[in-house]
Amino acid sequence: MSNFGILNAHATRRQLLVCTATLAAMALPRDIFAAPFYKFAHGSFDISVVSDGFITLPSEVLLPDAEPEERADFLMRLGGSAESAAVQANIPLIRHGDDLILIDNGSGTNFQPTAGRLAQNLLTLGVAPEQITKVVFTHAHPDHSGATTIDGSVLYPNARYYVSQAEWDFWMDKQFEARRPAALHGFARGARRDLLAVDDRITFVRDGDEIVPGMSIVSTPGHTPGHVSVELEGRDNLLITGDACTNDTIFFARPDWHFGFDTDTEVALANRRKLLDRAATEKLKLLGFHWTYPGVGHAERRGDAYKFVPA
Repeated sequence: MSNFGILNAHATRRQLLVCTATLAAMALPRDIFAAPFYKFAHGSFDISVVSDGFITLPSEVLLPDAEPEERADFLMRLGGSAESAAVQANIPLIRHGDDLILIDNGSGTNFQPTAGRLAQNLLTLGVAPEQITKVVFTHAHPDHSGATTIDGSVLYPNARYYVSQAEWDFWMDKQFEARRPAALHGFARGARRDLLAVDDRITFVRDGDEIVPGMSIVSTPGHTPGHVSVELEGRDNLLITGDACTNDTIFFARPDWHFGFDTDTEVALANRRKLLDRAATEKLKLLGFHWTYPGVGHAERRGDAYKFVPA
């Protein structure tokens, strides 16, 4: 591992800038995916799944619909305790031509201390923050957009940022606190912090919009009203799901269950089932954010449910 890989999760802006200055002087490595991360080619894209660490969620968020015995079983399968379990945070780094693209940018220092590892892991790959050209937000929850700034400065300063118009409108609603429950107010403050920090370099996207040739937006609302997934053309198109299907262990087996952090619960449930049905029917390759690392595989039907088959 290079010296750039030993930064801890709370590396200061100064530390990152020192590493960045060194890396920026280097030519972009011919193979930036040489570090031991899961990597694969898909069509015209080279993809490395980079970990942002993990977050721990309480059982009432992960499994609000489960009966006690079922809840205990799933928590055990997740390697958790009787009250909670940890889930991964898998972030795709995608190379397409001269572009280096992140799908979400992780927690930074704005969520749980076990997350926020993305920047240091990119450095082990020889990728400095300045080299990222595009960041596509699936949505603006803190584990997906919290690393937009560090110490008040934009962490990926040369990137163009992409977010759905519906996501922006939802969080920027001036009547948000009056219209939405108190549990969402902190999320709204975080989303505004992240999105407004880059409002001069945001491109709003809608269903079907292309980010680069062969990479398009798929509207998958419910988890948040403006949640999107990202589809890449290639053999068995790759669908990067964000939190449209929050966990492989739980929601493949029980696609009829809700998830505690879904904003529009019934919309989220319907779109999750639609996503899994399409994936199984069309044999899509999938990549999930909070799935068992690296979160890449396929959905196979099992009666009214599905089985996740790792790639």
